Order: sequence, then structure tokens, then C-alpha cells
Amino acid sequence: MIGFGRYHYKYEKGREDDFLATRFSQRKSNLSIYIIPGYQAYGATMKRLGKHKLGKSCLYVNKLADIDLNVLEELITAGLKDLNKIWTMHPE
Repeated sequence: MIGFGRYHYKYEKGREDDFLATRFSQRKSNLSIYIIPGYQAYGATMKRLGKHKLGKSCLYVNKLADIDLNVLEELITAGLKDLNKIWTMHPE
């Protein structure tokens, strides 16, 4: 897994940790691209992305040629901005 940025989270029950803000994972059948807090709030942008499937916080693409990389950059940038509103991001 390759990641960019780190954030610190703490749940009401006391569990806390640091984790990667955005991460990419090569799987056998596709690429997985994760943003926190997920892709649900970006419906209009997702329509412009290209061929993809979604999980809760995960975007699945077969190959990068299937999507518009400029739109992917928009999504990741928006996700990082929204993440920073929820959890504290650590400077790199």
C-alpha cells in the first residue's frame, strides 16, 4: 500500500491512532484508491471520473487509462480538505 499524508483519529470510546490520509493499493483485479471520509459526497465529480466502482471509502478502477486523472486529483484534493475538517492531519 502506498500512502500520502497522515491523520490522527480518536473515537468516542477512546481508541485513537494515526493512519494514511490517502492510499493506493494494487490488487489482482483492480486498483484501489482510498480517501477518508469516502466518496459519497462527491457525486457530481464522480460522474466525470470515468469507468469505476465504489466501496464505502474505496474507489476501484481496472486501470488508470479508464479514468480522468485530473478528476481523480480533484477528488483526492477535496477528500484531504474534508478529512482535515474531521480529523487532524499531520504535516509531512
